[in-house]
Amino acid sequence: MDVAQSEAKTPAGKCPMGHGASQLTEASLSDPKIQARPHAFFQALRSEKPVYFDAKLGMWLVSRYDDIVTVLRDPLTYSDKHGYAAQYASGFFEEFRQILERDGGGFFPDVIKDDPPAHTRVRRLMDKAFTAHRVVTLEPGITRIIVDLVEKLADKAADGQVVDGVNDFAIPLTISVICEQLGFSQFNADKIKGWSSAVTAQIGRMQNREQMLDNAAQICELQNFIIAEMKARQEQPREDMISDLVYARTEDGGTLTFAEAVSLVRAMIIAGNDTTASAIGNLMFVLATRPEVAQTLRDSVDDDRLLNRFVEELLRIEPPVRGLAKMTTKEVELGGQKLPEHAHLLVLYASGNDDETQFPCPRDFDLNRSNLGKHVAFGIGVHRCIGASLSRMEIKVAAREIVRRLDSIKLAIPAEEIRYQPTVAVRTIESLPLTLARKR
Repeated sequence: MDVAQSEAKTPAGKCPMGHGASQLTEASLSDPKIQARPHAFFQALRSEKPVYFDAKLGMWLVSRYDDIVTVLRDPLTYSDKHGYAAQYASGFFEEFRQILERDGGGFFPDVIKDDPPAHTRVRRLMDKAFTAHRVVTLEPGITRIIVDLVEKLADKAADGQVVDGVNDFAIPLTISVICEQLGFSQFNADKIKGWSSAVTAQIGRMQNREQMLDNAAQICELQNFIIAEMKARQEQPREDMISDLVYARTEDGGTLTFAEAVSLVRAMIIAGNDTTASAIGNLMFVLATRPEVAQTLRDSVDDDRLLNRFVEELLRIEPPVRGLAKMTTKEVELGGQKLPEHAHLLVLYASGNDDETQFPCPRDFDLNRSNLGKHVAFGIGVHRCIGASLSRMEIKVAAREIVRRLDSIKLAIPAEEIRYQPTVAVRTIESLPLTLARKR
């Protein structure tokens, strides 16, 4: 049985069936069909080969929840820094680096992906920007942005137009929020969307050389934009996150280097936009294709506790991040598989969230799960997503305002025609045509 086809045999709202004979012979997450419908593949991995060598990717896929937690809680054995570096611009790294050094102000490694203890210093500085108190103060502004976008969707629909839940809503929403926080008084949303896709492609392992060259040119443009913004803050600080980073002080009184600050601003633009936009696109898809989930949201919308639980279950069942890379720093056994030093891993967050040993009937959307907060959509441990609280806020407000203001959300094309960005790192819908109506 084909792993991409077998998923269609498990109806939404039903416990997964057993998958019978092995489905893993030469199967690869690089297959676009598996990327679009990965759950049967993930189930086969967990059942047959929880640490599986994907020959086409050249990576070990880690699929079981317990093994994922083991990896994420041991950053010294499973290096984020080396796994990420091996993943970045895979196959074209030297040429990519030279282009950035020549045209993009420099090659700036992602300091937030460093390993402890170097990572600890930077993480403490970043945590200050995303405290729970600060995120709560952002809700009115986020609500204003979202209400405006939802009303625009309703206006287009009233004119008989098909709307795009990703490109008309999710992406403009997250770009507006992160740009406001970073202090970009003027920005081109289409450019930022392109820059985000170009950076994400570097960890997706799906680009060819021609695509790498185009993406490298876009990243050069992004970095030059960031450098200009940072220099402006050096001359005149403002009340924004870029100024916070430019003038940040470590516990010993030190400062970030210019290269570190550039890499952090770049990471905030991409993570604050791309992955949260993927999550909100997934929200729109779920509401359009699973009426029982849409009804659950309607029933929960005026209860803040239930709405928070809705967000957690959404993140579990449709996490925006598919998987991120690690690398072993020594020989180790994981999930019954001996791994050599320098084994390149892809930790499948999405499969961990689908693990039936942790989440019974994982394809059911269930607000009554006793372990809702156990999902790994944002990772765990020292590299847990630093913007998780802001992302949750955006998803929550989006979900609330969508069901308060819109009705009859449906796909305008068959579900099987939905296309996803070609990447193993995230599960991002490229375009989501919808029909809908303003709620009366």
